[in-house]
Amino acid sequence: MISVGLFLVGALFGSFLNVIILRMPVGQSIVRPASSCPECGERVRPRDNVPILSYLLLKGRCRDCGVRISPRYAVVEALAGLLPVLLYTRYGFGREFFVYWGLAYVLLVISFIDLDHRIIPDRVTLPGIAVGLVVAPLLGLTTFPESLVGAAVGGGSLYLIAVLGAAVFRKESMGGGDIKLAAMLGAFVGWEAVLLLLFVAFFLGAIAGVIAMSGKGKEWDRTIPFGPFIALGAILATIWGDAALGWYMALLG
Repeated sequence: MISVGLFLVGALFGSFLNVIILRMPVGQSIVRPASSCPECGERVRPRDNVPILSYLLLKGRCRDCGVRISPRYAVVEALAGLLPVLLYTRYGFGREFFVYWGLAYVLLVISFIDLDHRIIPDRVTLPGIAVGLVVAPLLGLTTFPESLVGAAVGGGSLYLIAVLGAAVFRKESMGGGDIKLAAMLGAFVGWEAVLLLLFVAFFLGAIAGVIAMSGKGKEWDRTIPFGPFIALGAILATIWGDAALGWYMALLG
């Protein structure tokens, strides 16, 4: 019952996250005006704004004009419901649960904005670094030195890759938004976890790159933003990172 309740609450948050994803990159208010159909301009009725369920009942179309609604709205709501459930199974209702729940939603927003616009907003990552440096030590998730080193390692490692990539390939190989995102995550989780999540991100990104390259030839590197892979690596490391590190250390031992 707790998991069901968390999923429902999370899905409600997901409806608002969709608004942020849509409006933040274009500089619109995330509060006003009320949600409306982008085609006909009619406001979305409360009964048509129930997460996931309304999309299914309307068969993915606007009630007024019949234009097709992107299934991504329901996907975001479903992910927003699933994330707190996964975090609860890992942490219960501890302090980590609430911090990582909020962080997971930030990563969800960043991922879809990056997919749509190929940007990671500084207005999210730069304050996020400061919040991580304060909140993580304050709540005992890391010490302040670990948080500071984590930010430096996360951002510094991607900055080094960006410099080397530019020198070797003569073009940008790592965006500044990715660097700031890695620094923000390092501030929250410390240097060991940020290295783990970046390893996972590069591994998943490499798989996606091979698949994209096989289908789109030389254009593959222009079609895949890296932010979503960093975000996914962070989620996986947050939930299963301790087990992965323990397994790795056991192999070394």
